[in-house]
Amino acid sequence: MSSELSISPPATVPTGKRSLPGDLAMWCFILAELLVFGIFFLAYAYTRARHVAMFNSSQLELDRVSGAMNTLLLITSSYFVVRAVAAIERGWQRHCSAWLIAAMGCGLFFVLLKLLEFAAKISAGISMSTNLFYMFYLFLTFFHFMHVILGMIILGAVAHKAWHGGYSKHAHSGVETGAAYWHMVDLVWIILFPLIYVLH
Repeated sequence: MSSELSISPPATVPTGKRSLPGDLAMWCFILAELLVFGIFFLAYAYTRARHVAMFNSSQLELDRVSGAMNTLLLITSSYFVVRAVAAIERGWQRHCSAWLIAAMGCGLFFVLLKLLEFAAKISAGISMSTNLFYMFYLFLTFFHFMHVILGMIILGAVAHKAWHGGYSKHAHSGVETGAAYWHMVDLVWIILFPLIYVLH
């Protein structure tokens, strides 16, 4: 009597591997940028520890309301970017573009508030040579300001491509790449704002 052995194909075992969203080169750039900002933040903390009284007195002259508004603007813009990624994952290209434009609108208000803040300091005769605190304040906030400008350019390019059907629910790496950069800009400000404007 012969017997047959039925062998079923092996079940697919999930590997658990997930690639980073977006482009690997952008992630390398983001990590490099975070390293640079981290070094500047450490330099600020070290210098502040040696000149506490001067840093505290100068810090009180900053516009914390404007800084808090800018924080809210960037957090809101990151939410809009998250919605843009969720939209393109469903294949909603025009919705994706609209959310990115909304994020850029928040970025634009951030830029305008920062320009007003910079103008107020310049009109008061404050510059990087005023003291060590203002050297760090002007350098760090302007350095971040330029990253916001670059982020808006990136989001604008992504929004334009999305509006014209350049992405799909299966191919939208560019949207994720732009989103990753914008979230980095937001993260840096979330650290920078309390460090420069609030902490004593």
